[in-house]
Amino acid sequence: MEMLRFITAGSVDDGKSTLIGRLLYDSKSLLQDQVAALEKSRHRAADGQINLALLTDGLRAEREQGITIDVAYKYFATPKRKFIIADTPGHVQYTRNMVTGASTADLAILLVDATQGILEQTRRHAYLAKLLRIPHIVLAVNKMDALGFDQPTFDRICAEFAALTKDAGFASVTAIPLSALAGDNVVDRSARTPWYTGPALLQFLEEIDVDYGTDQANARLAVQQVIFRDDAATQDYRGYAGQVGSGTFRPGDEVVILPLGVKTKLAGVDRGGEPVAEVFAPMSVTLRLAEDVDVGRGDIIAGAAHPPSTAKEIRSRLCWMDERPLTVGARLLVRHTTGAIKGIVTAIESVVNIHTFQDEAGFSKLALNDIGVVTIKVARPLVFDAYAANRTMGSFVLVDEASNGTVAAGMIIEGVGM
Repeated sequence: MEMLRFITAGSVDDGKSTLIGRLLYDSKSLLQDQVAALEKSRHRAADGQINLALLTDGLRAEREQGITIDVAYKYFATPKRKFIIADTPGHVQYTRNMVTGASTADLAILLVDATQGILEQTRRHAYLAKLLRIPHIVLAVNKMDALGFDQPTFDRICAEFAALTKDAGFASVTAIPLSALAGDNVVDRSARTPWYTGPALLQFLEEIDVDYGTDQANARLAVQQVIFRDDAATQDYRGYAGQVGSGTFRPGDEVVILPLGVKTKLAGVDRGGEPVAEVFAPMSVTLRLAEDVDVGRGDIIAGAAHPPSTAKEIRSRLCWMDERPLTVGARLLVRHTTGAIKGIVTAIESVVNIHTFQDEAGFSKLALNDIGVVTIKVARPLVFDAYAANRTMGSFVLVDEASNGTVAAGMIIEGVGM
């Protein structure tokens, strides 16, 4: 059964957590004890109804403040598809959490309060969705019941969002009028929107076609573990396990081991301990090589015809997530695919103006939630693809070695001096 990873995002009080709660509740994806606990909870909505947002607002601080401040992950399934939902924060203070939740998403649901329209945080989240190359967007125009399901209001919001995202390069943008609180057009089509002819949200999520094998021509696997068994049954088995990041691997394919630069062929590909004819993204597999090559965790096995790039300095776009600002000269650990390399920031090129979404030069630091372009020099060659071409091979995080905390999410633009 196919998996769809999606996020919800929007401004504070747009109804993100309530929408997820409604999806889970109306699709009967909750366990009986969860439903019982929800119905007995003293935390009720203003009208005394069950507060569906409690299904995702799990932190005590969130329940007391009535806002989402962390990324809440939920898993559910229908007969047609499995889902992983990330409910991301709406408050500007927690924009960095939205980046974390969106990093692996196939689709983003951007909520807009119909009574408020497009707000600055809507624009910010649309920009981040574009930056993170989330292919599909659902514009969920919520709280339509508060306006009597007024079609002109819905059409106006859709037109404004279309103008905002016309050059964003999304594969699809779909608008759905709904009421998360009442359930209109969430799991089932609503009779209160006769003018809307599209699917309910859940139906759309079940049927949206997602390209799970991104960049099929360029086969990539980051080695996570070397598997070696020396016994009569396995005849000195040596394999390299990891998740296929993109493309397809088949026995006999010519591959290159990077950063070593050694070429060889695949003797076999295994999945679940058994040999198979081919493997592709995002399968977890083991590759066997025709020759003995010194391969370790963090190395990349790639199709020889279209290898990734290698560089010791990278130009990247960062979302800075730490209270302490980033400055030139900062030494950090670059965690990329399954490896980690020491790095030093050599330049801060620009910072995004969050109001105009333009890159502006002349900054000496990145503050909390800033998004900017920086260059980073690494201790040994980094094997990568540009994020625009391959999200898996083009993304990384920066870690403060002293605290072991993640301080930035990065998207590689290009190598420097290649």
